[in-house]
Amino acid sequence: MRAVIEAARRAVDATLAAGASDAEAYAGEDAGREVRVHGGEVESLTAATRRGAGVRAWIGRRAGYAHGTDLSAAGLAGLAGRAAAAARVADEDEFAGPPELPVRSVPDMEGESAEAGALELSDRSLAATPTAEVAELALEIERAALAADPRIAGVEQAVYADSAERVAIVSSTGIAGEYERSTCHAYVQTLAESDGGRETGLGFGLGRGPAALDPAAIGREGAERAAAMIGAGKPGSRECPVLLDPTVAASFVALVGRGLCADAVQRGRSPFAGRRGERLAGEALVLRDDGLDPAGHASSPFDGEGVPRRSTTLIEGGELRAHLYDTYAARRDGTGSSGNAGRGGYRSRPSVSASNLVVAAGRLGSAELLREAGEGVLVTDVAGLHSGVNPVTGVFSVGASGHAIRGGEVAEPLREFTIASDLVSMLGAVRAAGAERRWVPFGGSVQAPALLIEAMTVAGS
Repeated sequence: MRAVIEAARRAVDATLAAGASDAEAYAGEDAGREVRVHGGEVESLTAATRRGAGVRAWIGRRAGYAHGTDLSAAGLAGLAGRAAAAARVADEDEFAGPPELPVRSVPDMEGESAEAGALELSDRSLAATPTAEVAELALEIERAALAADPRIAGVEQAVYADSAERVAIVSSTGIAGEYERSTCHAYVQTLAESDGGRETGLGFGLGRGPAALDPAAIGREGAERAAAMIGAGKPGSRECPVLLDPTVAASFVALVGRGLCADAVQRGRSPFAGRRGERLAGEALVLRDDGLDPAGHASSPFDGEGVPRRSTTLIEGGELRAHLYDTYAARRDGTGSSGNAGRGGYRSRPSVSASNLVVAAGRLGSAELLREAGEGVLVTDVAGLHSGVNPVTGVFSVGASGHAIRGGEVAEPLREFTIASDLVSMLGAVRAAGAERRWVPFGGSVQAPALLIEAMTVAGS
């Protein structure tokens, strides 16, 4: 671990020596594996380790960036020189400048939800688990899916993936920090046969290490979801209550999170632009961004600029209370960073992104939510969500599948229909949130319960 932060320190010193007035270095090392199995055999296995550094250099209000994989003294000197050279030819930008440790009294920042130094984000057993064992875990998921229901005709794929990373950030303004984090997940896509064709179902699990994954539960979930869709037909077109299961609710919440990033708001590329302080959501929806939740896969003690993570309430009491900021977007609005600078690794510059989006649990169990939905529709899957939503207006019309709700109970399966609304109207129509939440890794790191939407357009037959 010390090698990573020492490389960051040397990179900062080299960048200042190359003529930069300020400098920042992000150094990272990431080791990951992915195993795909099919038909009782390992179909593919990949393992890779990536190590490198990204350097930002400022000369006055000009900023430059460079990245590389050579962390030797000569390699870092060359990297520093390229970053400083890029800054010399860059256009001046009044908001450009290095991040600084924030003042605790920044408006809308509620303080840390856990002591950053006490965060335990790494499972040491991950690195010690042989690849043969995680391959067997993926095979066990496939076997569990096939054994769960006689109507399961096959498994499209069963996948296990993990990552163990080390990150360090150092800047000339006094920021210096490092952390380790591990994550792993597994999923299965199953096929159930019916007279009209084949239905698919997804099961998944996630954790810090392989021991957190339950292969039997993952396989069973995939099988149950596929089998439950046998005999699916189209619903009639109408406007009715729609109950989004936690996986679908999480996908919509991820889209809302993107719209609440300050850079999108400042460019007018968000349906929430100019709406801060407005009451636009149902009282049942409480949404936070929490970069310090110990269970969140996007948690870290600090963000991609070294600014401490924290918990920020975005929506509460129906009111849009805050946006998410990195240093640059915060300067444009004359405020402070919310600790939401994200990076895709050492190759990318920081940009505004959500960390863990967390929807507060409600008080209703599954049976109560169904009773509240009455004669509505339960949506368990959506297709093309990210391409089917207008990022400026929030208007969407996406393919969906699920079940009819009759008399407050789950009824016949439904497929090949669309649900349509817009993100702001949908938030305003949230009537209830479920009591049980689930972490979902698709489209970000989101923890969400089922959400009951008062009314949405359902288009089928």
